[in-house]
Amino acid sequence: MKRILASLGLGNASVEAVLSDANTVPGGVLHGEVFLTGGSVDQRIEQLTVGLQTRAEMEIGDNEVQRNLEFGRTRIGGELHLQPGAELRVPFQLAVPWESPITSHRGRNLRGMRVGVNTQLHVAGGVDPGDLDPVAIHALDSQTLLLDAMERLGFAFTKADCEQGKLRGTRQQLPFYQEIEYRAPGSYPGISELELSFVSDQQGCDVVLELDKKGGLVSESRDTFRRFRIEHATAAQEDWAAQLHEIFHKVGGQRRWL
Repeated sequence: MKRILASLGLGNASVEAVLSDANTVPGGVLHGEVFLTGGSVDQRIEQLTVGLQTRAEMEIGDNEVQRNLEFGRTRIGGELHLQPGAELRVPFQLAVPWESPITSHRGRNLRGMRVGVNTQLHVAGGVDPGDLDPVAIHALDSQTLLLDAMERLGFAFTKADCEQGKLRGTRQQLPFYQEIEYRAPGSYPGISELELSFVSDQQGCDVVLELDKKGGLVSESRDTFRRFRIEHATAAQEDWAAQLHEIFHKVGGQRRWL
């Protein structure tokens, strides 16, 4: 997406990031080029950076607000001198962190997710906030197996988002985590909703399940957490639907597993 940088005193200079392929996975690499076109005046660009950006919710007092969060930002090239009318091309590659939130499962977009590459120019007196060039972060094979199992058990995806904060008992490094939300099927009468989070690394994924238990006549509804680990190398050898069923059966009850 091309944008004009007059607000930074660049004399109507423009910048545009072009990705070779906007599809990637956690742990992958994005490749592209940044195209700079000089405006009507000389300009010294101190730094050019690219990074990933998403929206995340954070709690402030009793309120929840959304804010842009950057992750995986890297500097490309050195100091640049942008002359009037000049055209510069700066290639880049951007590592996609293993913990990156996924935006797609089997080619279907996860409603609520938006992740993109943000290109920033650092000049004397300010930093261009940048525009977002969308990218699709597809689920890893190990994550796909678990998401498939959720659907097999009848859980209906509702939406996904990111939350600023830390998940206890995981190897989390980023300052936020993703929640993939589901509506529970009637076959687990004690569960109303479920939120699933992946904290991935090169070897596997820490998985956190937050189950919303329905209240009864003498009890209030409450959240129950379950944590376990998936290894990328051996994930395909497991029956994840059966393992998840055991968890859900213990928490919310169900008919006999077939």
